[in-house]
Amino acid sequence: MKRSMRRMLVLASVTLLGLLVLAGPAMAQDDLATQDALNMTFFLLAMVLVFMMHAGFSMLEAGLTQSSNAGNIMMKNMMVISVAFITYFAVGWGLMYGTSAGGIIGTDEFFLIPGTYSAELEGFPFLASEFMFDAVFAATAATIVSGAVAGRMNLWGFVILAAVLTAFVYPVVGHWGWGGGWLEEAGFLDFAGSTIVHLVGGAAAITAAAILGPRPGKYDAQGKSRFLPGHSMPLAILGVFFLWFGWFGFNGGSVLNAEVSVGPVLLTTALAASAGALAAAVVSAVRAKGKTDVSMVGNGILAGLVGITAGADVVEPYAAILVGVVAGVLVSFAIPLVERLGIDDAVGAFSVHGAVGVLGTWWVGFYAVEGGVFYGGGFELFSWQVIGTVAVTAFVAIVTAVVCFGLKAAGMLRVPDEEAEEGLDVHEHGVLGYPESVLTGGKE
Repeated sequence: MKRSMRRMLVLASVTLLGLLVLAGPAMAQDDLATQDALNMTFFLLAMVLVFMMHAGFSMLEAGLTQSSNAGNIMMKNMMVISVAFITYFAVGWGLMYGTSAGGIIGTDEFFLIPGTYSAELEGFPFLASEFMFDAVFAATAATIVSGAVAGRMNLWGFVILAAVLTAFVYPVVGHWGWGGGWLEEAGFLDFAGSTIVHLVGGAAAITAAAILGPRPGKYDAQGKSRFLPGHSMPLAILGVFFLWFGWFGFNGGSVLNAEVSVGPVLLTTALAASAGALAAAVVSAVRAKGKTDVSMVGNGILAGLVGITAGADVVEPYAAILVGVVAGVLVSFAIPLVERLGIDDAVGAFSVHGAVGVLGTWWVGFYAVEGGVFYGGGFELFSWQVIGTVAVTAFVAIVTAVVCFGLKAAGMLRVPDEEAEEGLDVHEHGVLGYPESVLTGGKE
């Protein structure tokens, strides 16, 4: 009896061991499939958050400009996201992530080919998810320009500029830094795009605004800047909150996988934005003798976010607070400086995204825990951070200038001053953004 029981136990053990051996690979495959599905879901959720940033840009830009241009602002932002999906699918993705030609530009994978358009076959679902996430980044770089040129740029001229930015400019810069190009190979670091997204948008914005010229009434006969108030501060600040909300997807999604490192990235993002707000509030209160500028604090939040975007994954929390403080101070002085230079950047796009984009990129060179100057890494990383910002600024400015001068020659750059004075809603779209303003004679 005992021998029989012993045999049964041995047989059961061998059988169980065999089942475990056979089931192991299947369980591992199931775990891998589950992780892949989780990563893809995380990717797409982050994409949705970044997509919502375009609602934030729309509200911010509309609120900080005149009510007679509110519909036009909304139209431009609708066109940007729509153009971006098409142009980035057809051309941009291939230029950014295709096989590299000398580290300068991608040469294949246009229209996401090679690849299969069958969701049942392996590979394409994740490729499609990657595309969706990156396409909204491309649109973000282009939509930054919308606010800078508000109130006087021809709609279809803007659409052409947005198409060039999303099909060519952003993808080429993205290839340099993220697609296996020369900057990435050299060690340049830009986690989520202080340079590759925000400096691209900021450099294009100030170039276009300078060539376009100021809004009617922005400068007096002596060239002194006049304050042109926005029509809705609540709308503008709601836009800031939408942008801050979406930025958690912008930076968090750039981890690219659902893993524990997302938490620290969101922490540094939140700390930098908060520090930017407080710094801008203090500066504005001191400069205005106790009166704190609401819009400047909103820009301080955005500046903190731009400042941390390059290094959200490689700097410690204290460094995130510091970059937020410096960004909040920088944007407070950069906005009036740009105005004194005679450039009408209607919402401070260059100051927030361009100037602070440079700051955030250079900050990595100092504070990255691996390779930063203050962590014993010497100046090699910092040098490439500087080189990257200079190269990107020059490239973006040159291409933007060529497009804008071409539009100007074709009569598609700027609307006539009388139309700008009356508002683009009526002249570009045949309808007022706020029809009830007719009852007050069109006054703000």
